[in-house]
Amino acid sequence: MTELETLAVKIRIAEMKCFKQRGFGHVGGSLSIADALAALYGKLMKYDPQRPDWADRDYLVMSKGHCGPGLYAALAVEGFFPEEWLLTLNEPHTRLPSHCDKNLTPGIDMTTGSLGQGASTSAGMALGLKLDGRKNTVYCILGDGECDEGQVWEMLLFAAAKKLDNYVVFVDYNRKQLDGSTDDILSLGDLREKFEVFGWYAVDVNGNNPDEIADAVLKAKEEHKDRPIAVILNTKKGYGVDFIEAMEFNHHITLNHEQADAAIAQLEGRL
Repeated sequence: MTELETLAVKIRIAEMKCFKQRGFGHVGGSLSIADALAALYGKLMKYDPQRPDWADRDYLVMSKGHCGPGLYAALAVEGFFPEEWLLTLNEPHTRLPSHCDKNLTPGIDMTTGSLGQGASTSAGMALGLKLDGRKNTVYCILGDGECDEGQVWEMLLFAAAKKLDNYVVFVDYNRKQLDGSTDDILSLGDLREKFEVFGWYAVDVNGNNPDEIADAVLKAKEEHKDRPIAVILNTKKGYGVDFIEAMEFNHHITLNHEQADAAIAQLEGRL
């Protein structure tokens, strides 16, 4: 395994420990973005766990805020806070609410939850940094079901018009949303082509290969310096845990301790 693949497995193990304690949650989408998180925290982003508010850091906005547990897992693995915090997910007085809250959790750059809003706020962050002459990059993770929101497409127009070349959007194209497939509910078609029509540079990648993700972003940043970048992550919802990936409906699931332990054992077997 590569270093990034190992990091992705560690993030998934931390996710499953988090969900084991809670007994339910947005497991499928949190698992599917672990590889993107590994690429971000293992290779792409500038950050300092001891200084979460470091002015020169890169920013990450989890627009699909219900997958906050995935981001919490990555932050814990990277040392932003103790992994024991993961056992307090959405409990009273927790620092880890079900959706991301920048006022509660070290390393969270934007409060999210209402789908589509993280797209706008992250683009606004990128514009503000650009106007200030700063070199930070803003990354945003969108869900494919989230792309049903008109606000997302308004953001695409805005970011291209403002030439936000410090802005990278990932779309977790796992082709499932809350209550069915994206094709059945509202087909998104060729997302790469749609982003390009809106004036972006866009690339399709295997979204469950962190090295491919990181390489695609680095190449795009080098070769396309005048516009925002979209990375279409072709993923499998629940990826990394066989029985969760095999579920037809795995957006939000219940999980007993035995199932969680089986998932953790499968993941640990890969290290």
